[in-house]
Amino acid sequence: MVSMTAKARPTAARHRWRSPAAGLAGAALAGMALALAVALSACSAPPHAIPTQTHSAPAPSSTPTPTSSAPAAPALVPGGTASQNLPYFDKVNQATIAANAGAHGRDFIDALVAAGFTKSDMQVTADTTTIGLAANSIQFSVQLGDTCLIGQYGADAGGYESTTSATLATGGCLIGQTRPIDW
Repeated sequence: MVSMTAKARPTAARHRWRSPAAGLAGAALAGMALALAVALSACSAPPHAIPTQTHSAPAPSSTPTPTSSAPAAPALVPGGTASQNLPYFDKVNQATIAANAGAHGRDFIDALVAAGFTKSDMQVTADTTTIGLAANSIQFSVQLGDTCLIGQYGADAGGYESTTSATLATGGCLIGQTRPIDW
């Protein structure tokens, strides 16, 4: 018969008794070893990586290499759509605003004509209200076939805004009353 005391007490061959401090020290050592292994593995290249060469100066060449060019400045696309011409429309209008922050409808129309747009394809709203006050914003447009470039400038627009749109059923680009472009 085996006594209860013998069952409750582990033998030295099967289990070792450790103090709680020794267990924490061992866990800390294991944690540091794991952290060191991870840090060192990040420094080595994976086994399938292909080494690359880096140069501080280009190798001399007898043929000149082309330099990268800056993106082309927006330009008028004759016969193009509103979407194709929007970057150029914006460039012209932003230059008008930069030259005159208080630009009126005529300033935009004149600048667009000078930039190559056709005056007879344009519309503009009035610079003043029906009671003679300055308009909070003005709109101007250029019809290009069945599409329109539309710009708006003023406080109500939050500055300058532009968009493209399909031509209205009425044949123009702007809704509401516009003023004649008779200059």
